Amino acid sequence: MILLKNAQFWLLGIGASLISLYLTITWRNSTTEVFFLNLLFLAFVCFTVQEKRDILNLESGVFPSILGWLLIAVIFLTSTLPPPSFAGLLFIFPSISGLGLAFLASGFKGLNQYKIEFLALLFLSAHRLVSIVFKDISLLTAKFSTAILWYTGFKVTRSGINITLPTGSISVISDCAGMAMILNLLGLAVLFILIFNLNRLQKTLVPMVAAILGFIINGVRVALMAILVAQGDKQAFNYWHFGDGSLIFSLIASLFFGSFCWFLLTINQEKNQNATEL
Repeated sequence: MILLKNAQFWLLGIGASLISLYLTITWRNSTTEVFFLNLLFLAFVCFTVQEKRDILNLESGVFPSILGWLLIAVIFLTSTLPPPSFAGLLFIFPSISGLGLAFLASGFKGLNQYKIEFLALLFLSAHRLVSIVFKDISLLTAKFSTAILWYTGFKVTRSGINITLPTGSISVISDCAGMAMILNLLGLAVLFILIFNLNRLQKTLVPMVAAILGFIINGVRVALMAILVAQGDKQAFNYWHFGDGSLIFSLIASLFFGSFCWFLLTINQEKNQNATEL
């Protein structure tokens, strides 16, 4: 019993150190939205492990323990690299850290106990990797924002990623193209799927709605930027582009997506009540 408590204490300490290190580096190298998304996922992982701590099999062998220590050592050593180098490798941090801790805690045979947690950590790794590799949807966003402006009565033309109104123009660069908002909403979608009991159709529909909402709302944001530039309102443009206004669109997207999730939960609850009454 004493050995088990000591093992749990060491695992808790190592896990807390890895989480603190990862969140610190994420805070320095990512946006506020990405930081809080990572915080949500890590809180979910910690909560699920805490909930089933009494039924976990915490027995590991020599070889998986050595492998676990090696993986954790790689993470700590990698974190000593200069910031640009480590930021590029940050996507491996969650999954490698989780795998190393699982090897230390339960060996090879006990990995099945952490399926949900691995899915959450793998998404964090995939989220960061996709944001690096597939972040440029500028042309698609420019076309959509141009369509919004044209259908709402503006005299607008487009050349590549440049949107031009009679009195001003903007360029839709990759950082403003909307991939960040899409990925953040997809993160919320994955958490929603992991937490709640959904059917197969709903599990497919939730990430699709998240991606579509993120793209549409960011397209509206880009259209607004074009209008503000055309009006010569530099102060309003800076507020909605660089200031707190840029976060408002993320909040609007999250509220729309949250409303959709609430609607799904309401439908499921009504179905469960009808099934119980029958």
